[in-house]
Order: sequence, then C-alpha cells, then structure tokens
Amino acid sequence: MKSEDMRRNWYGVCAAMFAIAWGGNEFTPLLVFYKHEYDMSGPTVDVLLFAYVLGMIPALLIGGPLSDRYGRRPLMRPAAFIAAAGSMVLAVATDDVALLAIGRILCGIAIGLAMAVGTSWLKELSSPPFSRDRVGSGAKRAAMSLTAGFGIGAGTAGVLAEWGPWPHAFSYVLNAAICLVGAVWVWNVPETKPKARAGLFADLKIPSAGHARFLLVVVPLAPWVFGAAIGCQAILPSLIAPEVEAAPMAFAALISVVTLSCGFAIQTVARRIDRPGSARASQVALALLILGMAAAALASALLTIWAVLLAAVVLGAGYGIALVAGLSEVQRIAGPGDLAGLTAVYYALTYLGFAVPATLAYLNEYLPAVTYPWMFGFGAVAAAATLLFITRMSRRHPSGAVITPDPAMSASL
Repeated sequence: MKSEDMRRNWYGVCAAMFAIAWGGNEFTPLLVFYKHEYDMSGPTVDVLLFAYVLGMIPALLIGGPLSDRYGRRPLMRPAAFIAAAGSMVLAVATDDVALLAIGRILCGIAIGLAMAVGTSWLKELSSPPFSRDRVGSGAKRAAMSLTAGFGIGAGTAGVLAEWGPWPHAFSYVLNAAICLVGAVWVWNVPETKPKARAGLFADLKIPSAGHARFLLVVVPLAPWVFGAAIGCQAILPSLIAPEVEAAPMAFAALISVVTLSCGFAIQTVARRIDRPGSARASQVALALLILGMAAAALASALLTIWAVLLAAVVLGAGYGIALVAGLSEVQRIAGPGDLAGLTAVYYALTYLGFAVPATLAYLNEYLPAVTYPWMFGFGAVAAAATLLFITRMSRRHPSGAVITPDPAMSASL
C-alpha cells in the first residue's frame, strides 16, 4: 500500500471521530439558550443533557466487543450517520422535549461507537502492516480528533447560537453536514480486525471488572471525572447568565472550552504523577476537585465572571488528572483479553457524572433551601471523603504490573 493511501486511511477515521465528537458536545453550551428562549426548567434541560448517556453507555459496552467479533467497519461506518441523524433531530425539535431527548440519545450512541471502536481502528491503522508510523501515533491521533471535536463543537455551537442565523438549528445542521463528510471519508477505510471465532457471550465477559482494586479504587473515582466537568459546564453558565446578558451562550461556550482545554493540557502532567502501586494521581485529582468544588461554591454565591472562570480552570484540571488516573489503573488491572472491555466499563461509570446537573437542579427546584453554594460545598466534602476512602483502599489492594497509559483513552468528554 502506498504511503499516500495510508495517510488517507487514518485521515478518514480521524475525520469521522472529530465530527461525531463535535456533535456529542454541541448541546452543552446551548443549555442557556433552551432555558431562556423556550422557558424550559433547569431540571428539564439537565435531564436532556443526561439523555446522551442513555445512548452512549450501551454503545460503549456492546460496540467494543461487537467490533472485536465482526470487525471495525460494520460498527464505525454507521456511527457518523447516526450522529448526523441526531443533530438533524435536534435541529427540528425546537422546544419538543421528546424529540430533543431522541436527538441526544442518537448522538450518545454515535460517540459511544467512536470511543469504543474508532480509537481501536485508528490505532491499528497506524501500526504494521498498515503503517510504519512510530509507536503511539494512532493513540495521539485519536486523542487529538476527539478532543478537538469536543472543544470546537462546544465553542462553535455557542458562538453560532449567540450571533449566527437560526440559533436553535444552525449549529446542528452544520454538524450534520460535517458528519456526512466524515461518513463518506471513512466508508472505504480497510478493515483491520478479522472476524473472531469465539462465542459472542464469551466476548462480552470482562473478568477484571471484579478485581478488588477496580471496585474499591477506580469505581469510587470514576463518577467524579465527568461529574465535576459537566457540573461546571452545565450549571455555572446558567447561574451567571443574567450577569452576562449581552452574550450568555457565548460565555457558556467559553466555560466549556476553558474546562476542556485545562483538562487536556494537564494530562501530560498526570501521566508523570501516576505511580504503580500507589494512588497518587487519583489523590492529586481529588485534591483538585475538592478545591474546584469549593471554588464552584464561591462562584455560585458571588456570580462573578472571574469566579466562574477560576472554578472552570480548577475543575478542568481535576477532571483531566482524574480521567488519566482511572485509565492508568484500568490498564494495570485488566487482563490480556479484556482491556477494551474494562476501559468501556470505566468510561460508562465516568459518564454517570452527567446525572449531576439534573440531580442538583431537581434539589434546587423542589427544596429551595438547598442552594447551589450549599450543594457545591457538600460536593467538596464528598470529594474529601472519597479521597480518604481511596487512599485507604489503595494501600490494602496494590496495583499490578506497569503499563503505560494510552493517551487516546484520556481524550473524551
């Protein structure tokens, strides 16, 4: 195969993953838009945000094993079309909550497939016999594709909703068009995974999920990863919207970009902090999340731009280290045949954090005395309790062999 053909192969997968990731995060900065333009309640829009997870978790847990059995192409080919369909449903839904939920679920299915299948496919395309690129090239390409899609998707959606035409639809239509380009580009990428002969039930087994360290160290950390990040992106911009009345959607997009950028930038440091046999990276992450929750409590009380930005920076840093810390643990715990499966379980647990905004919104609406400063303050206390628990459990259950974390696995929101 010619070198130019090889470049086209991985470009196609990158393009599809970028487009799907864009669609996965474009809804977040528009929460403010739905609240103010359509008078949706806080709990309603936060439940719509969480609906994404209802599609993503099954796609994560089933898509990876199915791609190991049937190959990458049958699972990844339709993913960009599913993402385009999700964006188009969101574009026509306006204030129809049921349609918005369907659109979000479709986007969740697509990003679950991209994370579970696309990352593996890209790594294989960047390795012999398909390529002679350096070891780790595929992982870096996957990381860049996903992170760029998440960040640019949120930023573009907020800007277009603020200053572009058809604020309720234009960003979604744009993403649908980009997804179709990605779908066409990825269609003829060669298969890298021969069909497996083992039974489907055997493919779905994940023995390492019962490992004591996974249950007692990784599982308690996992919901904090996106619970902190999405709590910052979904809640604080809505609270401060009256203070940034001139451009509330653009400010929401800025908060998303700041949070994601800080999380991505600190991942190199996180890999240096992590040490096999200890929980140091998890401890540093939770320490940052304690500070971040305290900063969010202060920001929700003061409602100033700089306080919100400070909370976004600290929570973003905590999110970045927590994600890499958990994945590092997973890669040391997993057996030779269930790394992808255990990683999918970990991601599924991290995305449970998407329930945080809806939970806090319902508490605030039905128990008005439970204000956001108090809830974020409780979050800081809960993070401290998690830190103490993980520190104790990590000493009782030391980790296994050293395995270098895969940066591609640490690129997702």
